[in-house]
Amino acid sequence: MASPSSKTPNTPSGSNFIRQIVEHDLASGKHKSVRTRFPPEPNGYLHFGHAKSICLNFGLARGYGGVCHLRFDDTNPAKEEQEYVDSIIDAVRWLGFDWGEHQYYASNYFDRLYGFARNLIERGLAYVDSLSAEEMRAHRGTLTEHGRNSPFRDRAVDDNLKLLQEMKEGKHADGTHVLRARIDMQSGNINLRDPVMYRIRHAAHHRTGDAWCIYPSYDWAHGVSDAIERISHSICTLEFEDHRPLYDWFNERLAEAALLERPLPQQIEFARLNLTYVVLSKRKLIQLVDEGHVEGWDDPRMPTLVGARRRAYTPEGLRRFAERIGVAKADSWIDFSILEDCMREHLNEVAPRRIAVLDPLKLVIENYPEGKEEPCEAPNHPQKPDWGRRPVPFSRELWIEREDFAESPPKGYFRLYPGNKVRLRYAYVVECLGYDKSTDSVRCRVFEDSRSGTPGADAYKVKGNIHWLSAKHAHAAEVRLYDRLFATPQPEGVGDLNRESKKVIAARLEPALREAKPEERFQFERHGYFVADRADASAFNRTVTLRDSWGAGK
Repeated sequence: MASPSSKTPNTPSGSNFIRQIVEHDLASGKHKSVRTRFPPEPNGYLHFGHAKSICLNFGLARGYGGVCHLRFDDTNPAKEEQEYVDSIIDAVRWLGFDWGEHQYYASNYFDRLYGFARNLIERGLAYVDSLSAEEMRAHRGTLTEHGRNSPFRDRAVDDNLKLLQEMKEGKHADGTHVLRARIDMQSGNINLRDPVMYRIRHAAHHRTGDAWCIYPSYDWAHGVSDAIERISHSICTLEFEDHRPLYDWFNERLAEAALLERPLPQQIEFARLNLTYVVLSKRKLIQLVDEGHVEGWDDPRMPTLVGARRRAYTPEGLRRFAERIGVAKADSWIDFSILEDCMREHLNEVAPRRIAVLDPLKLVIENYPEGKEEPCEAPNHPQKPDWGRRPVPFSRELWIEREDFAESPPKGYFRLYPGNKVRLRYAYVVECLGYDKSTDSVRCRVFEDSRSGTPGADAYKVKGNIHWLSAKHAHAAEVRLYDRLFATPQPEGVGDLNRESKKVIAARLEPALREAKPEERFQFERHGYFVADRADASAFNRTVTLRDSWGAGK
């Protein structure tokens, strides 16, 4: 796979406030090159919001000829698993990005972080606190009240070093002590009120095993890991804006001791993705899975990247979406239809056409000989003649869509009804003779000189054009019609679920679809874009309709 982040520097495709910062830093000489990172915690599956961050970080590196690291901030052994590491690697690669040799883990730096912590203790900038969790919360204060110093804040340096070593060696139970930075309990920023750096956790880590009994907090490990890796611009979402002074405090104190090199990383915040009809809260996604509202993390209705892949959302479509919505400083809601339009645009370019009848109704051509068969030709893509054509068998009995016939048609209805003529797409013009209730079939007659592509075809002027399949040759298949998982634009949770988000039907498909391979995508003419399921290629999942049905007021 070509690496979008390792090519010759490209001219940035557009400007935004992050690009302006980057360009200023390069022009001023603050940084000689751009080095970004995508730093997921391996405790779950990536979702659409992560895709935006991935595209932003790798895109910045690509646009300015730099590099982007993939780093796992694996500091919480209780929630992290190798399964999530593997899924994240697979998802980022699937999106089209490559980090080369730059794959790292915060756990790579556990020894260095521990040494840095000892240095802070020796300089009076950190201490071991023995308050209980409840007591710490009481001392911390609120957004309107200052915090209070812990009685252990002035513990002697040697005692702090001894306790930290004992914590590391597993000599104390979980929750008995923590290591805290000694900053300012009177600070208006609650994150600076002596934040926790290490907690005791007697838990095996998926990479380091039982080597450690203390684990660094996210705030302690994350920013220092950025500095160790010489990240130039640390891009994160707005909820970390209040954490930026702490990010800088840790790195500045270590740089003052010549433990980190300057220039230090700059944290820059942007608005996270808020997408209508979608929840991206990890807690709410876990609830959907655990309570059985969906069929797992890869359910095609889920906003996870494994779900998106199973639904045949394309990497190109997601990258196009990320570019189209851009980055902003303020939170706002992005309409889900923008994501769907990006998928339609790309799938229209790459998906071959096939015929499917989703709600079959039998059509019998009374003046067509029984047993006769003939091939009709259909283009694989109407805008790509070089893709060629394929044969579609025609016979006396066909399947048509039930909505393409009406005994008593409404005004403006141009499809089949008694006495009306339509063209069977790629085939003949037929005239409807009526409906047989006993066999649930429509009867018609064919005009033999009306076949598409022959000289006589132009003599027939009809307004209706419907698709069909030979009943003898079409095969039944399960088709899953997926829609938006939530019924309200800004859902709160499971109470807002769209109960019609999945319908399973027995459709009839053209013979060529028998050979579909897992994840092979198609446009089902008139219906939308579909994909052969990853787990069962005989079943097809709808990716997106041909047009936005929700925009019409669904």
